[in-house]
Amino acid sequence: MIIRSDESVDLPVPGSPGTMRLHLFRPAVPGRFPGVLFFSEIYQVTAPIRRLASLVAGQGYLVAVPEVYHEYEPPGTVLGYDQAGTERGNALKVAKPVAAFDADARAALGFLLSHPDCSGRLATLGVCLGGHLAFRAALEPSVSAAACFYATDIHAGSLGEGRQDDSLARIDALRAETLFVWGRQDPHVPFAGRQLIRERLERAGARYEWHEVNAPHAFLRDEGPRYDPALFLQAVGWMLALFARVLKA
Repeated sequence: MIIRSDESVDLPVPGSPGTMRLHLFRPAVPGRFPGVLFFSEIYQVTAPIRRLASLVAGQGYLVAVPEVYHEYEPPGTVLGYDQAGTERGNALKVAKPVAAFDADARAALGFLLSHPDCSGRLATLGVCLGGHLAFRAALEPSVSAAACFYATDIHAGSLGEGRQDDSLARIDALRAETLFVWGRQDPHVPFAGRQLIRERLERAGARYEWHEVNAPHAFLRDEGPRYDPALFLQAVGWMLALFARVLKA
């Protein structure tokens, strides 16, 4: 399906200075499509993030990608995949209050629900930091499905200002059907951390799918030495199968 990927909107977020830029990717044909809120890594809306958003949109989804550090960086800022960009992204990840991340999610989900091209069915998607944010956004009752790829900090409760998020404690509230994909060689989420998350999901009776693959962190990023094209296709297939079953049935 041919898509449009040249649109953005600057969205006000209650309690936040300025606006949050949402980058939009959608089929270039008339229709109403399920909405997908896609949270990026710590580097914001990079070229690999745009390519993945385009891939999802081309399957028949209205995809919105927020700039997660909009309070701290000018609109359109993309951090580099280098030491400076990594240090800046990691610093902002623990400078921004968790409540502000949650407010961003509610504003973006509300935007998707009100968009004339949205069918009213919603999912979240995220990689790295975005995997954690996609999980938190999936706690909203409007979200039916979530795909969380190598989500950082959930096991440690270390997201946001003060490094004391409550994501594990809130798993009981998860109603969306959720896909978790992890790299077994990912130092950011070790075995004990993955085990802790899965045990909490089991105790909560959550509806979830769980995959651990032999890969490092960021193996979906189609740029750099950690990219695994075969695992990319497999993992994206799991996500698209979930979205098609839950959002399009």
